Amino acid sequence: MTVATPYFEQGSEIALVNGEYTDVFSLLGMHSANEGKSLIVRCFIPGATAVDVLSAKDGRKVASLEPLDNQGVFAGKMGRRVKPFAYTLRVQYPLCEQIITDPYQYDSLLDPQDVYLFGEGSQLQGYRFQGANWREHQGVKGIHFCVWAPNAQKVALIGDFNVWDAKRHVMRFHPASGLWDIFVVDVEAGQHYKFAITDANGHTLVKSDPYAVSMQPSPHNASITPSEECYQWQDSGWLQQRMLSKSHEQPMSIYEVHLASWRRTGEAGQEYTDYGQLISELVPYVKEMGFTHLQLMPISEYPFDGSWGYQPVGLYAPTYRFGDANGLKAFIDACHQQDIAVLLDWVPAHFPRDPHGLVRFDGSCLYEHEDPRKGEHPDWDTLIYNYGRAEVRSFLFSNAHYWLDEFHFDGLRLDAVSSMLYLDYSRNADQWVPNEFGGRENLQAIQFLQELNARMYQCFPGINMIAEESTAWPGVTQSTDHNGLGFGFKWNMGWMNDTLRYISCDPLYRRYHHGELTFSLVYAFTEQFILSLSHDEVVHGKGSVLHKIPGDDWQKFATLRAYYGFMWSHPGKKLLFMGNEFAQRNEWDHNQSLDWHLLEYTPHQGIQDWVRDLNQCYLQTPALYECDHQSDGFAWFDCNNADNNILVYCRYAKDKQQHVIIVVNMSPQVHHGFRVGVPSCDNYIEILNSDHGHYGGSHVINDGMCITSSTQWQGMENSIVISVPPLGCAYFVPESLVEAE
Repeated sequence: MTVATPYFEQGSEIALVNGEYTDVFSLLGMHSANEGKSLIVRCFIPGATAVDVLSAKDGRKVASLEPLDNQGVFAGKMGRRVKPFAYTLRVQYPLCEQIITDPYQYDSLLDPQDVYLFGEGSQLQGYRFQGANWREHQGVKGIHFCVWAPNAQKVALIGDFNVWDAKRHVMRFHPASGLWDIFVVDVEAGQHYKFAITDANGHTLVKSDPYAVSMQPSPHNASITPSEECYQWQDSGWLQQRMLSKSHEQPMSIYEVHLASWRRTGEAGQEYTDYGQLISELVPYVKEMGFTHLQLMPISEYPFDGSWGYQPVGLYAPTYRFGDANGLKAFIDACHQQDIAVLLDWVPAHFPRDPHGLVRFDGSCLYEHEDPRKGEHPDWDTLIYNYGRAEVRSFLFSNAHYWLDEFHFDGLRLDAVSSMLYLDYSRNADQWVPNEFGGRENLQAIQFLQELNARMYQCFPGINMIAEESTAWPGVTQSTDHNGLGFGFKWNMGWMNDTLRYISCDPLYRRYHHGELTFSLVYAFTEQFILSLSHDEVVHGKGSVLHKIPGDDWQKFATLRAYYGFMWSHPGKKLLFMGNEFAQRNEWDHNQSLDWHLLEYTPHQGIQDWVRDLNQCYLQTPALYECDHQSDGFAWFDCNNADNNILVYCRYAKDKQQHVIIVVNMSPQVHHGFRVGVPSCDNYIEILNSDHGHYGGSHVINDGMCITSSTQWQGMENSIVISVPPLGCAYFVPESLVEAE
């Protein structure tokens, strides 16, 4: 059927009914006609039997629209009115009547400056105009939907509010930016929606919203319209204090947590712990254990539990598993009330191939590279972001800003940074493309990381940007002004690998591996390090940390206590994965709770008590953290006693009078009458000993005063004589420091 003017140009109605008309805003809605002498309204509402136009101002009927066919196309003149006005449509269906607000009466709500910054690759708040955002426009409240799909023929909004009909809400296209948008009044919070995208070949792809702030669980994976409720933060004091903080000179003891398996609930123990429970259980636990920071493994929406969150599809959506966005905000707020900083594990290195996600989003490689040698990750069968594309950088910059701004996270830990830096990462010679200079460095990713770090630190003073980077890439924590990557901290993967290999050796053979304990001090001050014992060390057949240690239970637990004592006294901040603080026996299983019942047994309780006391000592002893990244904050007194598996060293605060002597013995041999050099003529007191009976040790301790003599030893003018515990670690400080406290 062909309809002539004044309502439709020839053929346009058929194209509209068939879903083939793209520029619907030029056709539907209210338009001037007859050289501005009249107004007409056109609408397409499948299933309707009659449509009236009502004035939004007073609800009075202005006109009845003519049904032009039986497909739901209506049009009509607005009587004598010639000036556009706000209106609603009274729609008659066979069984009901409905008042709707026609979305095609509204101009685009996009701000040109926002669009410009997005296209330039410098947009930090793309989430405020892309995705689904509540807006008030021309006196009515609705949701502005916007999505980037530059190579699509058509994009339609589908959802609960339009019976998932791709013909109802075809979006407006902005060719210069590739954005599509529409303002919809007749929508509610909590409704499901997606985008129906017609690609260049006419195929329809149904995609979730890349900027969705809430998502439906698998298998449906729909995006969810946001709540109108705003969370009222109570942490302004914390944020003010954070701005003035100097993280590198302060204690940082991080508890890494996988929220889905820290502690489960329910009769079968398979239900997730929600944010309310986490506030009442996890927050006080972290506080009581003395950790300064809580690091959450990824919580952006992820369909597959087995990915632990490292294959997110909804990068802006906090996962449904533990509650809503306001629940997460309340949890972070509660942490801040207890002086606990919260870090987020963030994944900008790759994304999965789930069909509802970013993969070939508009039918083309939009977020990823077309060339699989650049765009596919061989290790994880995932796709790599195209960091050279401006809009992709804006997407990722905005996401980092979103978590720090909207949720008050205190920093981001970036996963798999090494895979971003190298074009040949995990690839054979014929599987990668060199950069423009013939090298293996991913210049676009490097530039992205530098700009990311510089901008996040500028926007949020006092936060921490942390790199999981496992190679010898220079300058990871060097400032971008000096051509570094600009991270605040880097995980010390070398220390972790060397020391875990060392404690896995039988004490009889540790003398041959002594360098694995000492080598980290060769490079300890080249970067600003975090010593990490993360989830990666207790999965995929690696067993628990306790399981790595040879010997009987007494030896295992004693060695672990000594190892933690060594870790807490070694230069660098600390990170411990959940369960390690009480010596979980089994390898970590993401599908079940930690084995909290083990705390019924003395050795496990002893480890937990030891970690708690290490943290308390760490917090109270500036020598253990103030000069973490300065070589004059550390001194070897004896690093060559491989035959006895003993280390002696000293940690200094800025005030060198404040120092701690540490003695580590990684053999089961007790040494009485063992002389140790000391920097002061003061007497010394043992403040911690991992072999104390309270922790389950054999109680070889130095009770009382360690009298200092003028006997020169280990390069020091003075020395003390102590008992060295078996498979133990002991800390000593000058008597005057203890008295001062």
